[in-house]
Amino acid sequence: MWKRQIIKTDRGTFEIFRKGQGAPLCVTHHYSVFNESGDYFAESFTDTHEVFLMNLRECGESEKANESYHLSMLETVFDLESIRKALEIEKWVYAGHSTGGMLGVIYGIYFSDSLLFNVIVGAAARDYFTFSKQCIYHSEHPKYEKMQMLLSHLMRPELSQKEKEMLKVERTKLSLYRPENHDEYFSKNISKQISAKRLEFFNREVQIFDVTKKLKLITCPVLIICGEHDVQCPIEYSLEMHELIPNSKFLGMNYSNHYPFLEEAALFKKEVFNFVTQLGA
Repeated sequence: MWKRQIIKTDRGTFEIFRKGQGAPLCVTHHYSVFNESGDYFAESFTDTHEVFLMNLRECGESEKANESYHLSMLETVFDLESIRKALEIEKWVYAGHSTGGMLGVIYGIYFSDSLLFNVIVGAAARDYFTFSKQCIYHSEHPKYEKMQMLLSHLMRPELSQKEKEMLKVERTKLSLYRPENHDEYFSKNISKQISAKRLEFFNREVQIFDVTKKLKLITCPVLIICGEHDVQCPIEYSLEMHELIPNSKFLGMNYSNHYPFLEEAALFKKEVFNFVTQLGA
């Protein structure tokens, strides 16, 4: 289990969870609500780092959003910086998956000096579904209708918890290269929820999200990883980031969709370890 802690910062109070030993590493997701059971992505780093798993505003016992803009990605990065300072950490690593990776991009743009390095997995630096037919949220993707149906059903208030869990499994399977291995990948007693307020704000913000012209401002080393078959943030967006971020390394994982840290867990950990070793970090 992860150790829970409440941190008071100059931007409010935040709930975090800690586990592991080594150089400090920050993990979060833009609209997930974490608890002591942890997180699958964060667990990938606990063997080599002391991981700080963050509940953002409106998540768990963390600060509320007094203004709607407090839920934006930029304001969220300001919050992460305030937590780092409150923990008296000079520099740490940031690692983010999916929308957590999008936060990592913005973190690197504005606060590279606070980062030993940055790990961005299955993410993008701009709106990733309006123009790419490879994205499952694009209306011309072959599984678009099925994904929308599952999302719609999950909103039904009369559903039992068991029915919701079954629908979530089916939704996740759409983002796995080998969906038949779902139960093997997600075998730990890890659970998390979604912040409806944060998700709603994100769904609006992502429509105008594009920081590609600022990627050249990222000066810390960046490891970009993406599954070759990612249907959520297609690999073209990771390749774009690699091309535009000066000090970056790209790794495409051949047998992964949106969860390479589970689908090819051993290779994922090996490549992260090699990247850290090459940096001498």
